[in-house]
Amino acid sequence: MAVVVGLAGLLVGGYVVAQTTWSSNPQAIQTQQQAKAQFEADKKLCADEASPEARIQCRRDAQALYDKALVNLRANGTYSTQSVACATCGTVTAVSVIEKPGESNAVGLIAGGVAGAVLGHQVGGGFGKDLATVAGAAGGAYAGKKIQENMNAKKVWRVSVKYPDGKTAKFDFANDPGFKVSDAVKNSGNTVVRQ
Repeated sequence: MAVVVGLAGLLVGGYVVAQTTWSSNPQAIQTQQQAKAQFEADKKLCADEASPEARIQCRRDAQALYDKALVNLRANGTYSTQSVACATCGTVTAVSVIEKPGESNAVGLIAGGVAGAVLGHQVGGGFGKDLATVAGAAGGAYAGKKIQENMNAKKVWRVSVKYPDGKTAKFDFANDPGFKVSDAVKNSGNTVVRQ
């Protein structure tokens, strides 16, 4: 039984109660958006009630109608409780293994500088010898830094992800995460996990 009440024509004590119409038939509602829009309109209508008790009862009735409409939509397969879009979900576009340079510290820098200075000091004589010592120290320090970085290099798995809005991101893993291209993933803190 469908009950459609035109509240514009409903008079109580000579006063028009409201200016909108609503349906108590949840089957008349076709989509979740329509159900939500109807619920919002009903809530606005409830705000016009004279007493707090009437407003509360009106909101309860509106909620009951909304719930019935959603139940009907679920039964018809029109409505799903699954989220439509996940802003932090994406698709793996690439998985690659890269060598990430290690960190260097003062040990490599100092050892290289000392070795370079010793070798540079053995070249030339006079002012040229001093210049070769300084150049050897600078070159040795740089070489020592690079050698230490290469010794501390790490193998890293880099996973590239593309999101529905077109943005991309890259995530590094110390161990093989087991992702393949086209895997569905979602953000979890500063990394990604399978959906």
